[in-house]
Amino acid sequence: MRTLPDKISELELPSGAVNVDEAGYITNPDLWTRDFAEHVAMNDGVELTPDHWEIIDYIRDSYAEHRVAVDVRHVLKLAQNGLGMSKHEAKVRMLELFPYGYVKQAVKMAGMKQPRAWSTG
Repeated sequence: MRTLPDKISELELPSGAVNVDEAGYITNPDLWTRDFAEHVAMNDGVELTPDHWEIIDYIRDSYAEHRVAVDVRHVLKLAQNGLGMSKHEAKVRMLELFPYGYVKQAVKMAGMKQPRAWSTG
């Protein structure tokens, strides 16, 4: 858990400027755009596919409904139920899509604030 205040910087995107913290997480999820997700993906060397967008859109939809970032177990359930994967297959697929981890990549690309109590792995 971090104790020092974040250093905020402005990130210019084609869709407009957004503020990000030191780790590159957006500071206001309501200002998220697809340009932001593409920027994060490009910096991480990830080419976004329809599977990436399905997860990002699910995180965004959940945020719109509940105003918090959805836990990874719910996203894994999406893969299990929607794609007919086993729990193990869903975990493997998640790591294929987001090799640096759910919080460090999926949550970040979806424009959630950096979680304070979660690891970033």
